[in-house]
Amino acid sequence: MNSGENKATQALTAGKPSPLGVSLEPGGANVAVVSQHATRIWVCLFNAEGETEIARLELPGRSGDVHFGFIAGLAEGQRYGLRADGPWQLHAGHRFDPAKLLVDPYAVELDGPFAYHSDLALPRVVASDTATLVPKAIARAPLPAPANPLPRQHPGLVYEIAVKAFTHRHPDVPTAQRGTVAALAEPAVIAHLKRIGADTIELMPLMAWIDERHLPPLGLHNAWGYNPVTFFAPDPRLAPGGITEIAATIAKLHAANIRVLLDVVFNHTGEGDDAGLTLSLRGLDNALYYRHSADDLGKPINDTGCGNTLALDRAPAVQLVMDALRHWARAGFDGFRFDLATILGRGPSGFSPEAPLLTAIRQDPELSLLTLIAEPWDVGPGGYQLGQFQEPWAEWNDRYRDDVRGFWRGDTGAAGRLATRLAGSSDIFAASSRPPSSSINFVAAHDGFPLADLSTYAQKHNAANGEGNRDGTSDNHSWNCGIEGPSQDSAILAHRHRDTRALLATLFLSRGTPMLTAGDEFGRTQMGNNNAYCQDNETTWLDWGSADAELIRYVALLSSLRRTHSALTGDHFLTGLASDGSGLPDAAWLTRDGSAMTSESWPGADVVGLALYQPSEGARPSSRLCLWFNRTDNQVLVTLPNARPGQLWRPILNSASATGAPTPLTAGGQLLLGARSVATVNEETVPPS
Repeated sequence: MNSGENKATQALTAGKPSPLGVSLEPGGANVAVVSQHATRIWVCLFNAEGETEIARLELPGRSGDVHFGFIAGLAEGQRYGLRADGPWQLHAGHRFDPAKLLVDPYAVELDGPFAYHSDLALPRVVASDTATLVPKAIARAPLPAPANPLPRQHPGLVYEIAVKAFTHRHPDVPTAQRGTVAALAEPAVIAHLKRIGADTIELMPLMAWIDERHLPPLGLHNAWGYNPVTFFAPDPRLAPGGITEIAATIAKLHAANIRVLLDVVFNHTGEGDDAGLTLSLRGLDNALYYRHSADDLGKPINDTGCGNTLALDRAPAVQLVMDALRHWARAGFDGFRFDLATILGRGPSGFSPEAPLLTAIRQDPELSLLTLIAEPWDVGPGGYQLGQFQEPWAEWNDRYRDDVRGFWRGDTGAAGRLATRLAGSSDIFAASSRPPSSSINFVAAHDGFPLADLSTYAQKHNAANGEGNRDGTSDNHSWNCGIEGPSQDSAILAHRHRDTRALLATLFLSRGTPMLTAGDEFGRTQMGNNNAYCQDNETTWLDWGSADAELIRYVALLSSLRRTHSALTGDHFLTGLASDGSGLPDAAWLTRDGSAMTSESWPGADVVGLALYQPSEGARPSSRLCLWFNRTDNQVLVTLPNARPGQLWRPILNSASATGAPTPLTAGGQLLLGARSVATVNEETVPPS
């Protein structure tokens, strides 16, 4: 070891403090690492197999908190890690231990996945070297800028994908590609996305992650990736070809006019709580990168519910996140969904939309032009911040989810709340001068029950997670149609299928940006598990062989209707007023007899009608629709508003039908709504006789 160390040291020169990470240059590589409290930082070089440390080089330069040096001869493909020395003072938040091999926070590729091992949490006094337990970073040159970027546009349909679960059992994906990002570029996958109208896919986390420490003893593994260790390197299990594989896949999706968003987790890392692991940031400067209690600097603040919270109000963490976002954008991503995004704006005084990181993103000339979606909550005090982000941010709207579910479940007084969600949630987004498209509407997402389980399970069934069914929310706004769980009763099955189609129709007919989770378009189930993050198995892997082809066709129909009728996608809040010479209001709420809803009508309403009108714009003609929502168990006859002269109403959707096939108007011009259904009629020009 000593001879290797001495020889390599002779090839080490001062270098420069930027850019951060390992940057390949002619003749070698510059290395720059941020640590405020470290006294020494080493770069450790490993052989081609990553098994043997062949050199340990102390960075000679320091400028402020940046340690740096230039390593002559370091070439692309070199495996490396970091070590840091400094105080071991738990009461002050310092956990320096040179025996811990650390992954460079700016590493863009790893030679293997992270795996939990208890030795990664041993204290410094044990002096247990962890080099064999930690993946090695691989030095790589940066990617060129994407060749075919797509211009920014509001998503028409966001389709949420867990890469492994989506592709692992897909019969038309080559076996070698199943479970990987590359599978998303397969023709059969792209054809499916095009069929259901998914113009934007949102990939659940790709950053290299590690299992939570309680999972391995239970024989379980993290299936979602929301426990990252580094923010630049993709997980080798999902992208064995590294960022190059991801960029190539995005290019093929762009060629099909499909945009790609990445779900990013910057709120915490997999290093966990004060009994957790030392893998990267904790070993480089625990006190700097994480937030700690003012009363106990050794105790991480846990506003994430994951054991630690990044200090995103401090410059090094802000720069780390900004650099990571630019790195993924360079691979071609069209935007990002930010997990537990309240953390991005949280400082010692709580959340602020003007917080350092949020301000940095908004002013960035490149990132501010991308699609930015916040999950606007965390578990800390004041953590629920729905509606508090600013332009250009969109937000996951859980009020939409709960209010739509509540209406179809039969909650008292739910019709008024449904109307607000159908109309674009102005109560949430108008105050920040953002349009309805800022509301990411969803009925089901990766977190919680899948769509089919909403009408199958009134309670969560998470025993397989090994936590005594204590994990996951108990507030699901779900129902079981009379029997909890699977049933062979044809009447109950028919009821559940009707409810699924009604929920889907509600989603696609609402103002805002609809989001659908992969598999919900063909009936996926998690058998009542509403927190399947640790079920990397058949519970979450999509069963393409059992996909409901009829439901897929139905979703494709809904998506087509949404694209065709501008009254469904106008990006302004409804006012109930006329905006052109037609005299028609942009929205009119109707009772079943066709009269206007009144304050007395709303509280007990089980049937709601909505007449929408969108004036012509440019070459796009005017659009007038009438939507009906019937949550009763009976058929209901409703009266349509008068059509304009020279126009007539034509039914175009009936969710009571398995195919969505419309029901003709009655002889009197009324519409018969099926039980538990949504129906739509379109005003069309009377054909010449």
